[in-house]
Amino acid sequence: MGKTAIRTAVKADLNKPAWEQPQLHNRWHPDIPFSAKIQPGEVVNVECLDWTGGQIGNNDSADDIKYCDLSRIHYLSGPIEVEGAKAGDVLVVEIQDVQPFPEQPWGYCAIFDKNNGGGFLDSHFPNAAKAIWDFEGIFCSSRHIPGVRFPGLIHPGIMGCMPSQELLDTWNKREAELVAHHHSIGTERTVANLPNPNYAFAGAGDAEVAAKVAKEGARTIPPREHGGNCDIKNLSRGSKSYLPVYKDGAGLSIGDLHFSQGDGEISFCGAIEMAGIITIKCEIIKNGMEDLKMNNPMYIPGPVEPHYGPSRYLTFEGLSVDEDGKQHYLDVNVAYKQTCLQFIEYFKKFGYTGEQLYILLSCAPVQGHLAAIVDIPNACTTLGVPVDIFEFECLPKEGGFKPIISSDCALTSGK
Repeated sequence: MGKTAIRTAVKADLNKPAWEQPQLHNRWHPDIPFSAKIQPGEVVNVECLDWTGGQIGNNDSADDIKYCDLSRIHYLSGPIEVEGAKAGDVLVVEIQDVQPFPEQPWGYCAIFDKNNGGGFLDSHFPNAAKAIWDFEGIFCSSRHIPGVRFPGLIHPGIMGCMPSQELLDTWNKREAELVAHHHSIGTERTVANLPNPNYAFAGAGDAEVAAKVAKEGARTIPPREHGGNCDIKNLSRGSKSYLPVYKDGAGLSIGDLHFSQGDGEISFCGAIEMAGIITIKCEIIKNGMEDLKMNNPMYIPGPVEPHYGPSRYLTFEGLSVDEDGKQHYLDVNVAYKQTCLQFIEYFKKFGYTGEQLYILLSCAPVQGHLAAIVDIPNACTTLGVPVDIFEFECLPKEGGFKPIISSDCALTSGK
């Protein structure tokens, strides 16, 4: 018998509020009911809204970014029951394809306001900004960042199984302890997002489940032992993820689709965010958590990836010395910030604004690496930028460069 059409296991409606679609949810909790069921080895489509549930528009203002309600995120499709999966197993998820919805061939990358999400470089770029990216097959380009065109390494930012109640309680306890510690030493920065009942959405759960999820449900913002918001750009077509299963049925949930992303997704909304359709196939490794000694996910990258010659990367270095000249001890966070700032200052010479380059650094296929973490006191990080994404020559030369870019990304009306 020949193959039949691929079944859509989870549908998402672009024209309906996300919080009115019971096949979606925005918290991690074992009591959220399954919204679909698939068989091991079955190939299915899963439709996903963008991570905000449609709060961001294709326009030339960043006001929607500035006022985006982050208590709602992320909207995920699922949970999906995988027939036969038991707690202690490992779920193998093969991504066969990811595509934007044909009726919405665009996405966006943004800088969130320092007082609403912020980002890796929010001390340098505190105000909201965004760029709309148009898709042409595998390529993307933006009216807000001209002179750039590149193929996307399309992937989901979030993929994970539902936690057990025990694991959920562990998350909430340890993250609350982290917050309490930082409050005690006077840290102003938000170090973790604890359960928040505002706009918590338990999918098809009844009132009792919804109340429990609102009180206990873990935010979807960080990655954890079950997978979650890992934002790994290499989890693209053909990749396989190995996810620990903590609940019978697995409760696989997927969302936060990206058309392209650089290593680190540094601006927080640092990929080209999109709504779309992901095609997956799941298998089960029985008793895999014990047999494979797994307490965190593993993955095998897919074979489909844009390739640039090794000599076509311009690579920037950064050290554990901040912009004020203060020495830090093997601090890779400081080093990577300096690496990113080196890139931004270099490409400003072509006329780009810092905001344009911060966004580009987040969503273009850049390669971030730890170069050295043993040579005290300086860690060294690198950032490789494929020069072929630019439609002009940008390699170092005597005399420097003249500005050729004169536009800007979308800014807020108040800036």
